[in-house]
Amino acid sequence: MNRSPTIKDVASKAQVSFKTVSRVLNGEPHVRESVRDRVLTAADALGYRPNIAARGLTGAPSRLIGLLYDTANYGFVTEAEIGALLRCREAGYHLAIEPVDARDDVGQQIEHILSSLRLDGLILTPPLSDDPVVIATLERLKVRHVRVAPHADRDRSPCVFIDDAEAAFALTGYLLALGHATIGFVQGPPGHAAAGPRLAGFRRAMDQAGLVPSPDHVVPGDFTFESGIQAGRRLLTRDDRPTAIFAANDRMALGVTAAARELGLSIPDAVSVAGFDDTWAARRSWLPLTTVRQPIEEMCAAATDMLIAATAGETPEPAARGFDFQVMPRDSTAPPKGV
Repeated sequence: MNRSPTIKDVASKAQVSFKTVSRVLNGEPHVRESVRDRVLTAADALGYRPNIAARGLTGAPSRLIGLLYDTANYGFVTEAEIGALLRCREAGYHLAIEPVDARDDVGQQIEHILSSLRLDGLILTPPLSDDPVVIATLERLKVRHVRVAPHADRDRSPCVFIDDAEAAFALTGYLLALGHATIGFVQGPPGHAAAGPRLAGFRRAMDQAGLVPSPDHVVPGDFTFESGIQAGRRLLTRDDRPTAIFAANDRMALGVTAAARELGLSIPDAVSVAGFDDTWAARRSWLPLTTVRQPIEEMCAAATDMLIAATAGETPEPAARGFDFQVMPRDSTAPPKGV
């Protein structure tokens, strides 16, 4: 087939009417599962992609909002889902939660999601909110979107965020005020836009205190629990073991606490541990975690409001909305022994 496939080609291959194909692709109810599977299989086989932009411009709003999250970021997305879901329910909207693997062809994944659902807009959680392919795909298809916690081009589209560098600066300052002078830091992955500002905030606080972190005390991580365990083992088995460890997110901080228990080290007596985000796990851990509270639920509720306003033809004000953070002292940190 030299031309692009049409809805009639899909109907012919699936042996159904083109109206049935339209109902399936628009996610309408009351279509037999066997028919739906046959249509979707035919569409995939032909490489059919509906005109998403045109479809979004016709008809009444679907009252359906999508939330996209990266498959490696479960801790953040749990809080994000709650904020968006509750606001959707209040406004009479529904929420579709869709995973995307940022390591694969994200543009193709997003086009596939949009071809299956008629959405009024999308909420992008990090790191998707800074992914240039994701943003370019949505702009090309003219799909409304609001970005959560982006760091680049905040004037490019509506977004909600906190100052990650200032938040990391404040938490490091809290550890310094407790009397810690040797502080380890577990970094986020280089491809994640929040990783750099959080490291920068840590370094700035140490510099202002007249302290230079040992290069061996700043170790890599990838925002996963497993990387936190590995980082914890690396830092806690050193002869010059730090008295406190600041991990750039809660999942890694909890991994550090697991490594400490594995090594027989008491928290916070032998080492203090702090994280970033204030996720549910940080609050409900066996030892509640000192962390930075990023108001994820409130941010995603606001992102939902922005999309609903845009659907109604309103321009959200302001288009880029900053939120306050808060240092949350808990049982995982204390002054170092002897202070």
